[in-house]
Amino acid sequence: MWGVCKNKKVKNMAKKEPVWLKIIRILLGCLFLFSSFTKAIDPVGFGVTMNDYFVSFHMGFLHPLALFAAVVAITCEFVLGCMLLFRVRVQLAAWGYLIFMTFFFFLTLWLAIAEYMEVNGIHYFGVVKDCGCFGDVIEMSNKATFLKNVVFIIPTLIVFFNRKKICDCRLTVVGQWMAVAVFALIAVLFQLYVIRHLPFIGKGDWNKGKDVSVFVAQPAQKDVVFIYKNTATGEEITLTQDELMDQDEAFYEKNEYVSRKDKVIKEAVKAKIDGFNMLDENGADHAPDYFSTTNDRDVYVLYVHDLSESNAKGMQKVLPLAKACEENGIDFVGITNSSEEEIAAFVKEYGIEFPIYYNPINPITGPFMVRDAMRSNPGVMRLNKGVVMDKWAWRDIPTKPVEN
Repeated sequence: MWGVCKNKKVKNMAKKEPVWLKIIRILLGCLFLFSSFTKAIDPVGFGVTMNDYFVSFHMGFLHPLALFAAVVAITCEFVLGCMLLFRVRVQLAAWGYLIFMTFFFFLTLWLAIAEYMEVNGIHYFGVVKDCGCFGDVIEMSNKATFLKNVVFIIPTLIVFFNRKKICDCRLTVVGQWMAVAVFALIAVLFQLYVIRHLPFIGKGDWNKGKDVSVFVAQPAQKDVVFIYKNTATGEEITLTQDELMDQDEAFYEKNEYVSRKDKVIKEAVKAKIDGFNMLDENGADHAPDYFSTTNDRDVYVLYVHDLSESNAKGMQKVLPLAKACEENGIDFVGITNSSEEEIAAFVKEYGIEFPIYYNPINPITGPFMVRDAMRSNPGVMRLNKGVVMDKWAWRDIPTKPVEN
């Protein structure tokens, strides 16, 4: 397994690898590892970004391959980072970096130009606004992404043109290819675990402990007050409904009714992002009821952003929990972006007895809040006072409600 550089000239040069080159190589390797890690913690999210790219470039037919393409891209980035950092097949890694960075340099250049033209009303391309280079960890505009690539392609070129000054690690060719396979295996297994369950780190707005009531417009809270006037003094008295119920007959003998009016106890709150609602067949929005900060009872919400793509095994795991919630008097509801007709067929197929609400969206521009809330299709979230208490991918859904 262990060996030395066969090329004596390369070997001698490797012994004298300039410190500045070593620093650039290490930093560039760490950059790719960081970038791949920020996407690997949520490969489904990056798959969504890949699908947005497909739609933007009129290649929507590649939708079924979006997640696969995301996993491959993340794996390649992670492997290249490890290869350069640990000096495994450096010549190949340098070429990989050059191809990788050149492709994204010109891609982001086009995206920056296209976004500029959209913003200034020249032409609409439907470009992806966030490249997803660092997942949801660091959001960047297309212009910022291009400028980032302008900076990063410089050390890439430096490493490429000085690649012969960097000797491979002391592994045989077979050993180095085995190392590459191990790097790839680590990346793939990590992503598969996250895909099968849920991202366990990140800064998503729908993570456990987050207040998601901000995504729901909260109507103003009002109370009815009654105004009476004292027949002797003319003084007006304002009473709430509860206070009025406590009055005796003497009160009504001394005071006469004037009017009633609504008193605002709490002002209406606008949603942080418009577009999240839970509509029934009559168009009534139930989101304020279940996502209210005043609702101190647990609410279980089933997220199925696309009913046609929902996992059948997952739905079989959902039904026992829904039944247990019903038996314990706990609200269990569903939400989807699919149409009302699809909801009706879905309810009939699985014999569903709990309500499934409709969240209408633009299939191109979104907002895709149901999809963002739950990476699993289906998945369940437990809410209390508008705060995410728990969330599960369908493989991890409990069979009965969680005890507080």
